[in-house]
Amino acid sequence: MPYENPTREVLRAFLERIRTIAVIGLSHDPDRPSFGVAMYLQEQGYRIIPVRPGGGEVLGEKVYERLSDVPVQVDVVNLFRAPRFVAGHVDDAILARAPAIWMQEGVVDHEAARRAHEAGLFVVMDLCILKEHRRARLG
Repeated sequence: MPYENPTREVLRAFLERIRTIAVIGLSHDPDRPSFGVAMYLQEQGYRIIPVRPGGGEVLGEKVYERLSDVPVQVDVVNLFRAPRFVAGHVDDAILARAPAIWMQEGVVDHEAARRAHEAGLFVVMDLCILKEHRRARLG
């Protein structure tokens, strides 16, 4: 059975209460969607924590190699990865006790979404967090 996203009202409430977002696959390239979305979220007052191989900094924030390296609790794990990588990131989010996972537009894995939901995570799949933030008129 396909996973169904929360309602618009529930998404709005979620976006109002979160503060710290681990962005898996955040690119250093300003022309990439992950960079633009993360920059927008930063401008809206969210703390962005980049997670990707290679270290360094993105948007003034230290980059962590893996979610398990992040030294603070995150409110949501935002995935900018190809669907074939989703299952592993969901496992990492469950192990890190992240309360939520958000898979960006085009990032679809119904089985991983079901597993995350069954593990107690708030799950959003195949939606852009920036677009949902704007749709909720939070910016």
